[in-house]
Amino acid sequence: MSASLPGSSSGPAFASQSVPSRWNLRAAWRRSTQSGILYPKRLALCALDALCTAASLYIAFSLRLGEPALRPYWLALYLAIALPAVGLRLFSLVLLRVYRIMARYTGARDLVALALATTLGSVLLTGYRIAAHLDALPWSVVAIDWFVNFFLIAGSRMAYRLLLEARPQPVDHDRQRRILIVGAGPNGVGLAREIHRYSGGNCQLVGFVDDDPRKQNVLLDGAPVLGTTEEIRQIVTRKDVDNVIVAVTPATGPLLRELARRCEGCKVRFQIATGFAGMDGDERLQRLRDVSVEDLLSRAIHSVDNEESAAYLRGERVLVTGAGGSIGSELVRQIVLSKPAEILLLGHGENSVFEIEQELRREYEVTPTCLIADVRDYDRLMQLFQRHRPTVVFHAAAHKHVSLMEANPEEAITNNVLGSRNLVRIAAQTGVKRFVMISTDKAVNPTSVMGASKRIAEMVVQAESRRTFMECATVRFGNVLGSRGSVVPLMQKQIARGGPVTVTHPEVMRYFMTIPEAVHLVIQAGAIGGRGTIYMLDMGKPIRILDLAHNLIRLSGLVPGKDVPVKITGLKPGEKLFEELLTAEEGATVTRHERIYVAAPADFPIEQFDENLAALIAAAQRGNKQEIMRLIQVFEPGFRKYGDHAVIADAAPEPAREAEMRQAI
Repeated sequence: MSASLPGSSSGPAFASQSVPSRWNLRAAWRRSTQSGILYPKRLALCALDALCTAASLYIAFSLRLGEPALRPYWLALYLAIALPAVGLRLFSLVLLRVYRIMARYTGARDLVALALATTLGSVLLTGYRIAAHLDALPWSVVAIDWFVNFFLIAGSRMAYRLLLEARPQPVDHDRQRRILIVGAGPNGVGLAREIHRYSGGNCQLVGFVDDDPRKQNVLLDGAPVLGTTEEIRQIVTRKDVDNVIVAVTPATGPLLRELARRCEGCKVRFQIATGFAGMDGDERLQRLRDVSVEDLLSRAIHSVDNEESAAYLRGERVLVTGAGGSIGSELVRQIVLSKPAEILLLGHGENSVFEIEQELRREYEVTPTCLIADVRDYDRLMQLFQRHRPTVVFHAAAHKHVSLMEANPEEAITNNVLGSRNLVRIAAQTGVKRFVMISTDKAVNPTSVMGASKRIAEMVVQAESRRTFMECATVRFGNVLGSRGSVVPLMQKQIARGGPVTVTHPEVMRYFMTIPEAVHLVIQAGAIGGRGTIYMLDMGKPIRILDLAHNLIRLSGLVPGKDVPVKITGLKPGEKLFEELLTAEEGATVTRHERIYVAAPADFPIEQFDENLAALIAAAQRGNKQEIMRLIQVFEPGFRKYGDHAVIADAAPEPAREAEMRQAI
């Protein structure tokens, strides 16, 4: 006999190829284990179910006949039906995938599946009785067997779960945290159960607080309702609480602020636990998160017409400048949902553009076009616009740091003013249909170079809108939470270092928005359009920065002034105590969208404006700071002189003036 050569079709190699893959024992075993049957623990469970089925049928005969020990005739009938009954019951459990349910996590939904499987088994057993002509088998035995079988099979699983939960767990007393839950509703009770079962013994639930008088002094999952939220400070102190978990839906900003205020001076960590529907096991504990400043400052997100937004962006070539920044990247995320024909990311910093590009590829399966360019380079921009022909432009690129622009005014003018002029002019010349620029509330009665540069950029867009048929709009809003370099991340880093947390003035106030909310407004402004129109959002009430600092410290479980000092540093050049929404001359009218407002258009001679603008840009390109400051005052006569600090008395409007301004919008 000749030996088989490697790779030949004779001998064992040929034989192995002739065997179909479905008969491969290893593959069959893998498929069986994936179906949830042949795992050792599940085989044991299957054997237990077989015993329960045999026992339930015997018990059904005994209950029907009133005899604990069956007489020979009935015992023979039992033995004749027992084996088929076990087979049919197990077939029903496998068919309905009951063995894919982990016994230790058996819950109410799983009991429904067990009931269905038991019912199917009884139906099949009835069919077998008829087919086998077992007329001697009473129908009542089949009915009783259903109840007993369900009780035994479901009871065995629940007993196993209870035994596991009752096992003593190792407790690290040095790490054990005492927890108080706010809210004795379904979320709170569900969380309490998971703390008892899955915290590893390292958490001790001291109780609940709830404002419902009907829940006072009752026990929920073994823990008492200790009082109302008005008594939370005394409860936290008396029970030595480490963590306060808010399990109320929705956990609103006013509620969280009030809880933080009432726990003033207590070293407690605040967390939120919401949205537990459909979660099992310790997933609920994993979904706990710390209360953020966004939660404290939260307010209703004003609805916008997303259908209208999608309609004007769908199928367009959309370009976003500053696409790697906080606002620009969120703009890109929301724009891609409208399915534009192409999304163009323009930025000067390659790393930030690269990051948002990778995110779009990974999270949205979108391949953007990335353009690295400086908005001050007119020729480069013209080249890119002519090559890619965008039809909608969102201009988010800008220098925004007040203190840095005070020290570098020429950069503020060339980037914010010259860059905006380059973009809006090139957009008009290359067939762009809509141009939307992002501005700031610091552009209103500016006392900083940054604010003045953005105000002049607004005027650039308004001037260009008179020379073109292109839809032009500017969106003006306040501070955004979480943006790079903003006050909140800075304070969080200071707290992590142990302080001090720096605040410029005890009375300084600012408007705040979330980044998604601000971007909603920007996109909607593009849908409304306009000819040099300036849009604003009613941003609610301004927040005192000192209160913000105290709340951030409290959220970290620390005491302001004791664990983390707060230092007043004094206003920086260009800063104001209070940022205004619009000038006295602008006024405001309501658009068709709730709480989105439009400022009255500014009226200025374009020829004189162009002449002064050219002089300002030339001074910035020469680096002449004195000339820059003088020319800014040509555009904004109330702007301070170079080197002067903001006049505090003029920076914050009196309460009557503030009320008058808010009445206007």
